[in-house]
Amino acid sequence: MAAVDERGMTKFFEGFEPPEGIKVELLRGEIVMTAAPDLVHNRIVTDVQDQIPRKRWERLQTTDLDIIDEASEPIPDLVVSERGVAPSSGNLVPSQWVTLVVEVVSKTSVDRDYGIKRSIYAAGEIPAYLIIDPIMAHFVLLSDPVGEGDQADYRGQWITKFGDPVLLELLGVELDTSEFGTLTGVRRHRLP
Repeated sequence: MAAVDERGMTKFFEGFEPPEGIKVELLRGEIVMTAAPDLVHNRIVTDVQDQIPRKRWERLQTTDLDIIDEASEPIPDLVVSERGVAPSSGNLVPSQWVTLVVEVVSKTSVDRDYGIKRSIYAAGEIPAYLIIDPIMAHFVLLSDPVGEGDQADYRGQWITKFGDPVLLELLGVELDTSEFGTLTGVRRHRLP
């Protein structure tokens, strides 16, 4: 990891083995553990992955990202990069090789997906970040990252509702979202 972490959190995180079924991420020095995702979540990730052409794009689920100058190793739900640019082995993919990250919102990840991860991915200069929100039944596509550290953000933002196509221009793909499921029994939220 390229970031300097004076409290030693990154060293601890490197050797940490989470219990089975638990996803563990390092987000700006904080270790965040979440339970295995809902079936709605998994089906959406698979559906998006299946619509991105495999011959040109590498589509990796739950892969750790290495963000330069960040005490962070986020694990997006889907990482998309041009085929052949990512390392052939290892558990970290450098953010500069990533074209798109995808996060599917859950009832416990709303603030992280819309907030800290938005800033982390922008700081990592990832060209596009797609937030898929089955609580609100919409997508937020972010592009054009600017800034550094906590001040990093995306200049472009497009919101599209489930059922409408989502144009991922960088990939040359238009996502069909007509079969995306929603989470029921979860309180709706506002966009941060």
